[in-house]
This record gives sequence, C-alpha cells and structure tokens, in this order.
Amino acid sequence: MRLIVIAICIVLCACSAPPVRANETDFQSWLQALRQDALTQGIRAETLDRTLTGLEPIPRVLEYDRRQPEHAVTFEDYLKRTVTAQRVAAARARLADNRALLDEIGRRYGVEPRFIVALWGIESDFGRAMGGFPIIPALATLAYDGRRSAFFRGELLNALKIVDRGDAAPDEMVGSWAGAMGQSQFMPSSYLAYAVDYDGEGRRDIWHRPADVFASIANYLAHLGWQRERGWGREIRLPPGFDRGLIGLDTKRNAAQWRELGLRRADGGELPPTEGLWSIVEPGGAEGPAYLISDNYRAVLKWNASYYFATAVGYLADRIE
Repeated sequence: MRLIVIAICIVLCACSAPPVRANETDFQSWLQALRQDALTQGIRAETLDRTLTGLEPIPRVLEYDRRQPEHAVTFEDYLKRTVTAQRVAAARARLADNRALLDEIGRRYGVEPRFIVALWGIESDFGRAMGGFPIIPALATLAYDGRRSAFFRGELLNALKIVDRGDAAPDEMVGSWAGAMGQSQFMPSSYLAYAVDYDGEGRRDIWHRPADVFASIANYLAHLGWQRERGWGREIRLPPGFDRGLIGLDTKRNAAQWRELGLRRADGGELPPTEGLWSIVEPGGAEGPAYLISDNYRAVLKWNASYYFATAVGYLADRIE
C-alpha cells in the first residue's frame, strides 16, 4: 500500500508542477559553443547547419526527466506488465516469421534467437513503441539542462556523427525522450559501437530494417560477453538459515557447490549439473523470488543496469521457446 501511495503522490506532484522551460537566450549561446566543439571533432559544418539551425529545447523532455516513478513499481508488478501473455504470443509469432534470418544471425554472433527477440520485444514492443521524440533536440535539451549534462552532451555529439556519416537523416532519428533510438533502443554511443548494416543496404538502419535490428542486438550482446547455450538463470529456493552474505553478483559458485549449500529449484527439485559459475540475485528484495544467474544475465545488466529488466528478458526468452 505504501508503494501505491508513493506512486500516486509522484503522479499528482508531476501533474501539478509548472512546465519546465529552458532560458532561450542562454540555450542559443550554449548551442554555439557546442557547434564549435562539434567542428573540432570533425563534424562537417553543413551537417551542423542541417541539424542545429532553429533547434530549440523541448520542455516536455525536462518534465519527463524530472519525474521518473519507476522506483515505486514492485518487481512482481513489473514482470506482470512486461511479460504479458500478449507479448509472449507476439514474440513467438515474430520468431516464426523471421526464423531463417534469426537463426543465421544467431549462428554468426553466437546469440540464441529467443534472446534477440526478447530484447526486441521489451525494448520497443517489436518496433511498435520506439518513442516519438526527435533525438537531437531531446539530447540537446538534456545536455543543456545540467543535471547530467556531460553524459548527454557526449551522446548529442555522437548523434551528430551518425547524421554526418549518412546513417540516418535527422527527421528519421526518433526515439525515447532520453535519447534511446530505433527498434533496439540504442543510445547514439551504442549505435556507433555496435549497430550493424547486416543486409548491406549501405547504412545501419535500426529504425526500419529487421536484419539490421536483429544483427545489432546480437552484436551488442556478443560484445558484452554473451555465451551461447549458457542461458540466463532460473528461479531457485533458498534453504532455511541460508547465509545472505552469499547473495549478490560478487559471489560465484558452480552448480555442485550451490547444491551442497542447500539450493534447490523453485519446485523443490535438485539443481541440474550445469557448467560454469553462478550467482544469486533477488530483484524484488528478500521477500521476493531468488534466482541463480549466469554471466549472460550480467551481459544484459550491462545493456540496462536493472535487475527488473534483465530478469524480464530471461523470462520472456524462456517463454518464447
């Protein structure tokens, strides 16, 4: 009940707060300094004319940045909202429709297709929810704001490089209010590092082309250390009096060692003799379920540093196949 009250208070405060606005004169001065910085990084003047002329901050972006009530959502509620029966059915259909392509990409990058589809589904609902904000103005707003200006300034310069290289036109670059782009919801830095032109069309199109979307997701996971056929983890049952100091990413044991300490599967059965080292996490805290997780779970945490998110990806992947 306390979480519900907190969430209601956050929403009411957000609704009653005055719109957040940037000082226009100062913003234009800041934009000129950014332009000089971009020129020194090799971004062409014509690209800057194309992207920065007439650019204005987006007050709505700052409003979203000021109110982020995700911390008030319980782990159980998050899973119910994220891994729905409808999303599972849609994921299975998308996997079937793109099976040959996904198998090919999976073999090339060493990532199982079900995890590619799970990330695709959770990040953008299979391309249906990429976000409607123009990326460059949104990032400029956040970079000027000052709260996390260094991070967003870097991402803004990376977005300008994407345009400068011809990978996307400014009006194509739409995404979330925080700058995540396309069906894979890559930040510009992730795009530059991991996006793939898989179909050889000439540019890395994570907005429209499924082959590029799938290959970019798989390439990112591969660079994050994904290990094919290791899975992500499973729900477990901890024995009474279990040493809670062993819970967390810092402690790794093999399956036999965990069995000796009394860990069981969630249904009470014996842990299978799987290879590798495993850790225990409790995304919802001590009162919620516990999971024995592999290094692949850690890879997803590098993608999005949220235990809720990483567990939901694993759950959806398991239910796809």
